[in-house]
Parts: sequence; structure tokens; C-alpha cells
Amino acid sequence: MAGYTPMIQQYLKIKAEHQDAFLFFRLGDFYEMFFEDAKKASQELEITLTSRDGGAAEKIPMCGVPYHS
Repeated sequence: MAGYTPMIQQYLKIKAEHQDAFLFFRLGDFYEMFFEDAKKASQELEITLTSRDGGAAEKIPMCGVPYHS
């Protein structure tokens, strides 16, 4: 986890405890998913897959939905 931002480190810690579930991570007005969850959810939900800087060398796959949807 070294090299990742504190937020991504928190996400990875929670995800490690719930590997068999999609992790919707609340950030402001959105629930966001990262890494493999984002790739799978973007296909299943037909939403845009994008990426964000997570502190590592490569961008992290990401998708999200508004919390009020």
C-alpha cells in the first residue's frame, strides 16, 4: 500500500476485509468504486470507467454514482 494516498490506503484496507463484495466508497456527493470493482461495475451498470491519481505511478480505475440516485 505504500505510495498510495491515505484515502486509497483506507479503501484497500476495507476492501481486503470484504473481498467478495463491491465496495461503494462515499466521497462527497458520490459513491465511488476503484480497481477491479470499478471495471466490473462500469460494465454491469453501463457507467463510464475513468481513472484518478491515487499516489502510485499508474492511475487507478474508477467509476461512481451520485449518492442520491
